[in-house]
Amino acid sequence: MVKSAATEGAFVLINDGRPLAVAASVVGSQVWLPADAVKAALGWELKPEGLCRDDVCVPLTPAIASPDAIALSGLAAALRRPLALGLDERAAYLGAAAPDRAAALASLEAPDFALPDLAGRVHTLSEHRGKKVLLVAYASW
Repeated sequence: MVKSAATEGAFVLINDGRPLAVAASVVGSQVWLPADAVKAALGWELKPEGLCRDDVCVPLTPAIASPDAIALSGLAAALRRPLALGLDERAAYLGAAAPDRAAALASLEAPDFALPDLAGRVHTLSEHRGKKVLLVAYASW
């Protein structure tokens, strides 16, 4: 990894809707994550054969991986996951892979969420599974 003009420090990586603080180096417009941070945050380990989790390995090119770090954009591309990157905010959102999104859509089941009613009681969508539910959303903007 090239270290010239790099800024190092905490970086927020949002994965599966969970924000995770990871160490990172920003070089130009590229974010580099230490290999151990990728393993801790995402469960993928950098090995000679590529990026591996359990018995599945994804090959990486030298341009996106060094022995000790992985380029976040290359990681997202290798895993076929969309990436939204905010360098000024030192944050990134790693979206779900296309096959995972397609499976969720094919299930025809809405993801669970919780919202309070006007009295402050919290209701979840899952407590109404199997029933017909009408959801009304409004935004003033």
